[in-house]
Formats: sequence, C-alpha cells, structure tokens
Amino acid sequence: MASQSIAHLFRLDREAKTSLQAQLRTRIVETIDSGVLPPGLKLPSSRKLGAQLGVARNTVSLAYQELIASGHLASRERSGVYVAERRRLSPATAVAGTRPREESSAVMRRAPQRVIPSGRLRYPPDWRRFPFPFIEGLYDRTLFPIAEWREASRMALAVKEVESWSTDTGEADDELLVDQLRQKILTRRGIAASADEILVTVGEQQALHLAFELLCETGSTVGLEDPGEPDVRALAHKRHADVRFFPVGDAGVEFEDGLEGVDLFYVSPSRQRPTGVTMPQAMRETLLAQAREADTLIIEDDFECELSFLADAPPALKSADGDGRVVYVASLSKVLSPGLRLGFLVGPADFIRAARRLRDLTTRKPSPITQRTAGIFLSLGHYDSMLRRLFDIYERRLIALRDALNHYRPLSIAIPPVTGGTSYWVRGPAELDADALRSAVQNAGVLIEPATPFFAEAQGHSNMFRLGVTSLDEAHIRPGIEALSREMRKLADRKDGNAFDPAGDDAEAKLLSEQDLRRHLTGARLDYQTVYGEPCTIELCEDGRMTGRAGYAQEDRDEGRWWIEGDHWCRRWTAWAYGETGRYRVEKEGSQIFWLDPDGRRIDRASIAPTANTETELAP
Repeated sequence: MASQSIAHLFRLDREAKTSLQAQLRTRIVETIDSGVLPPGLKLPSSRKLGAQLGVARNTVSLAYQELIASGHLASRERSGVYVAERRRLSPATAVAGTRPREESSAVMRRAPQRVIPSGRLRYPPDWRRFPFPFIEGLYDRTLFPIAEWREASRMALAVKEVESWSTDTGEADDELLVDQLRQKILTRRGIAASADEILVTVGEQQALHLAFELLCETGSTVGLEDPGEPDVRALAHKRHADVRFFPVGDAGVEFEDGLEGVDLFYVSPSRQRPTGVTMPQAMRETLLAQAREADTLIIEDDFECELSFLADAPPALKSADGDGRVVYVASLSKVLSPGLRLGFLVGPADFIRAARRLRDLTTRKPSPITQRTAGIFLSLGHYDSMLRRLFDIYERRLIALRDALNHYRPLSIAIPPVTGGTSYWVRGPAELDADALRSAVQNAGVLIEPATPFFAEAQGHSNMFRLGVTSLDEAHIRPGIEALSREMRKLADRKDGNAFDPAGDDAEAKLLSEQDLRRHLTGARLDYQTVYGEPCTIELCEDGRMTGRAGYAQEDRDEGRWWIEGDHWCRRWTAWAYGETGRYRVEKEGSQIFWLDPDGRRIDRASIAPTANTETELAP
C-alpha cells in the first residue's frame, strides 16, 4: 500500500468532543490492529498527512510521537516513520478450538446449575438517540460535575497525594474517603460509625453481593420486597435461599404478619425500589421491633436517600439499630455511580472484617486513586454543592412529570405519593399491556420500563410501568408524556374502542347540551382527584370565575375562568394545566361528570355537588 494513499483511512470528526490528535491516534491503531496497515509500511510525513487531513502538522507529530512511545510505530533516522514490526496473534490461533454456538462447552457442562439468569432490565444501548427516554438510572451528561471532579483529580495526582495513595496498604480503604463518608454522608442519615465499621465497595451492587454472601446460607429464609429489584432476587437465588415475598403498598413494604421464621430481610425504606415510595417513621420502628422479636437480620438499601426534596427524610433504620442487626448499603450519588462505582457497607466491625476478606478474594478494593479523588471531592464541598444542584433539577423534573401526567391523564392511571426521588410508578387500567405499550411508544421516541420484571410473578402486573426523569431534560418531559398519552389511546382503540374507559359503557350516561351544561355546572363544586391521589376541589362561580384548591391541606391553589361555547365546556387556569385553554364535551352519569377528548373518549372525571342552580348566561 502506497503511503500517500492512506489518509482516507483516518477520517476525523471535528464535531466530536475527543481531540483531533486522540482521534488520529485511535484511527492509526485500529488500522494497524486490523492488518490494514502492515508492519514496515512507511507513513506520510507529518507535514504531508496534516495537509491531506486538513489539520496542523503539530497534531500529526504529537500523534506519531505517542504511537512511537507505545510501540505501534517506529522512527528510522533520516528515513521517516513506519508501522512497527510487532508480534501479532495468529488469526488461526485466535479462533482455534471454537465450537458451534449451540454446543455447550466442557466448562459449562460442569456448572450449568450455577448460572444465574440476568435480572437486568433491558433498554436500547443507543438510548440517547431517543428524544424521550423515561428510564430510571440512566443519566444525561449535563448532570456530571466535570469541572469539580477534574479539580479533585488534579489534586489527587499531586506528588504528595500520589505518595500517599500509591503506598501498598493492603485492603485498607482510603482514610480520607472513609473519614468523609463518616462526616458528610452517614451523619446526615443519623448513623454514627467508626472507621472499622465502614467498607468501600465497587458500587452498591458489590455491597449487596457481599452482604448476601455472608448473611445468607443454603436454606435460609429471605424476605424480599415485591415488587423489588431483579438483581436482589438473583442474589438470594444464587445462595439457594427460600424466598418469602412481602407486598409493597403506598407506604413501603407491608409486614403485618410479622417476620417470624425470616432469617434475613431486605428492605429499601427511603426510596423503595422500584416504586419510589417512602416508609414512614412509625413503620420503621415497628419493623425494627419485629426484627428483634423474630431475631431477623436486615439489609437496608438506602437507595436515593439524599433526594427527599418534597418532604423531610426519616433517619435510616441503621440509626436506630441498637443491637447490630442492620447492615447498611448505599452509594455516592447515582450521578457519580455509573462512572465511579463507589458504594459502601456499614455494619458491626467483625462483619466488616469478614466482608473485607471476601472482597479481597474477588475484586479487591476499589481503585486507590478513585477513592482518593472521591475523598478530595467530598472534602472540598463539591459533593454537597452537586446535591443542592440535583435537588433543584430533580424537583423541577419530577413535578413536571407529575403535572404532565395529571394534564394529559393517559387513560385511567394513578401514581403513588412520593416525597422525592427521580421516578413515578404508574398503574394503568387492568386491561393495559405495558409490554405492548413499550413497543408502541418506542416507535414514537418514548422509552418506558414495564413493571413485570420487578415482580416475583409477572401475572396480574402487566398494567404497570415506571417513568424516570434522570435521563431527559425538563423541557422534554411534557412533549414526552403527550406522545405517551397519544400512543396509549391508539393502543386502546386497537383493543375495541374505549376498552380502557374508566367508567365503562353505561347507557345511562348523558352527553350534555349547552342548556344542560349551564343547568348542572353554574355555581357547582367539583370534587376531583389528581393522578397522584390528592384531593382537589374546583368552584365554578356564576360570574365565570373559577377557583381550585388541591392537596390534603389545600396548599396548592389557582384561579381561572370557565365558560360555555355551544355544547362545549371551556376553562383556562392561571397556572394549572400550563395556563392553556381546554375545550371539552361533557357526559353526566349520576353525580359523576366526564370530560371527553375530541374523539369522544373519556379522559377525566369529577363528582359534581351543585351549590346553586341557575341558568345565568355566561359570556366567553
């Protein structure tokens, strides 16, 4: 291959975030490894290749220098730069001994019973190309504190810091990080722990794995939440445990029948995984009392404990653990977790020693430089600053999701009350097939998570799904829910019209005319329930004013106007419903009224309790 003809192999993307020099180095290595550039081939001079690629000569020179240092290229005095003579794996050697895919290997014939089915939920690997990815736990790039983490990284690479963290300390974790976890993370959860009661792990999942390996034996009875995390179920099954499932309600896991006979109980009280509900303090105290009575150990997964921005978070179960039966599992903010994977275990000192030994046999401790960088990041106050920023962002996003669901009300849905977090657990009508919905909405650019993988038994739970806000900007939430609502109604139409109608098909329902609207609605009070379960009262005044009060303390209030245009009832709030005009046909059935969309579907309902009965003419 003539050296002057290879520039087309190194296409560079000037819009990419990666530097042109790094791109060029990557392209050259790829072409060498693939055999396109054979050993001994002379490359164009830096000036010539730079001109052919439209980049500075220095860009090519620096790329060549790095590749000469790494052994991919070789410099010959007075001759130029060549592809280095390197020993490469023989293609025949690389594929020798391969077997047809359908045949099991000798290795796996020995251990098929030890293979644990993956509990991970599936989503498209290219999820970022979808405009509305409502997937919990995936994060948009704007949330990561790049400048702050870069500063902490630079400080961790200072000479004195390197001398500190690079010294072989066995399996001891970074002292600075452990101290910061004690001072700035655990104290906020009401937990007082000494350094020997804390173990840093490679993410939260490793912490859970260590806990199950040490606390769960073959034949142990393990109590799990239902719905719950699939990977937690997999950990229990891996230990050949007898699993008892405890249902989850709007106040967290329910254990009215007690914990008698349960050896180990897994619970996520701060933000139940996956529903997002929070266990109140009284239930936490009851759980601890029952655990002591039944001699049950508890694994507390303090998921999203730092994101209770809609109400004060109760202290962790571990904070009231007087007899050392609670093992606490958490991680640094999930915004950091995907890249850094730093979690931690808190438990009695003897348990932590055993967990440290087990960690030593598998992954060993997390990267010392990552630990030191995280410790510096915490010590500089960057973590607290990041949390304050996330509080504001997530609160706005979650409220935007709640308001969009309440506005578009796709079919008859409900969401449990949450005090924060980053997702809503959506319950649809019984006829809804969330798996079919996922396929339908994905074609419209919307990604959702059907609920069935979270349940021990999928049957009877196909009408639920989860919507998260970590992976899309606030501005995309409303159009995303509008698209979701539209696809849900299309799916309903394919299932025999109004099959998901919240009130059903009743011959007594009456479509109200203009005269009927004036007679029934003028001066009326409408009792209404939001999609998130809170009561709302709407007063329709005779002069066309409209007032609304929502919430158990009627803390959310708004005003607006209502009027009648022909056979349509119209309204416009000042702030609610985005301050936009709504225009509906109305049906009445007994004391219930139903608002209809332009296609005649029932989209919302309220109870009507007239306080006046007049037919006063109202102007728009």
